[in-house]
Amino acid sequence: MLLDLDQGRLVVFLVGLSLIALIEARFSHRAHSGYFTWRWLMHLGIAGFNTLVMRALVFVPLLLWLVHCQEQGWGLARWLGLSGWEEFVISLVVLDALDYWWHRWNHRVPLLWRFHKAHHADNEIDVSTALRFHPGELLISGGMKAIWIVLWGPSAVAWFVFEAAVSLSAQWHHANIDLPDSVESKLKYLIVTPRYHAMHHMVDRSHGDAYFSTVFSIWDVIWKTTGNYQTRDEMRDVALGLPDGRESGQSVLEWIMEPVRERNLALSRPKPSESE
Repeated sequence: MLLDLDQGRLVVFLVGLSLIALIEARFSHRAHSGYFTWRWLMHLGIAGFNTLVMRALVFVPLLLWLVHCQEQGWGLARWLGLSGWEEFVISLVVLDALDYWWHRWNHRVPLLWRFHKAHHADNEIDVSTALRFHPGELLISGGMKAIWIVLWGPSAVAWFVFEAAVSLSAQWHHANIDLPDSVESKLKYLIVTPRYHAMHHMVDRSHGDAYFSTVFSIWDVIWKTTGNYQTRDEMRDVALGLPDGRESGQSVLEWIMEPVRERNLALSRPKPSESE
């Protein structure tokens, strides 16, 4: 059953990537740079490499750990006696909240930011940016997820659905599309939209150091990490990426070496009163 769930997650990933890429091709909101083809080749190469590495070093160990924790009855969900649909729904909400804090820590903790910065170094974003993660970040994230599993104790179904939801959400909210303001104004209170996350990638760090939610957007409201919401027209020509190293954002070598570069200091954050 676990293997079937993993295959289902892979199908969701491939279908989501293909479908959103097709939508982007028809309804792109921001103009593409001259690096469009190279960016896609680079990001697909990154995804292929990360898949090989993560499957051996993260996925299989996490799978075994999930089974072991279930057998031992470990986790708060087990101790609370949650099961069935109740456990499934609550686990998705709890795991998404944990993912919010993990993303936020990746911007707050200098060591974590060194790795996460490789993702933000892209000067434009589209669905392929969802593939652009440093293997070091994914390895560290795998260790953190092992802690989530033992502390909360999600069922295998809830865990795999959550992982698939995160993957699909990342593809969706990195997409180079934008919804009409009438739709955006309502949907942004429920889930993370492409405009919502594009603001997180803005060079203006008062925006880029906010909007940390992954699936449900409520966490940014609860923990006060939102900024001044931009309009559809404002986002059309906005500068994305990071202030430094903009000339090397499409270099594979620069991407892999990002965590050890001298310029990679702690994130310059806005004052607490501006974003928290």
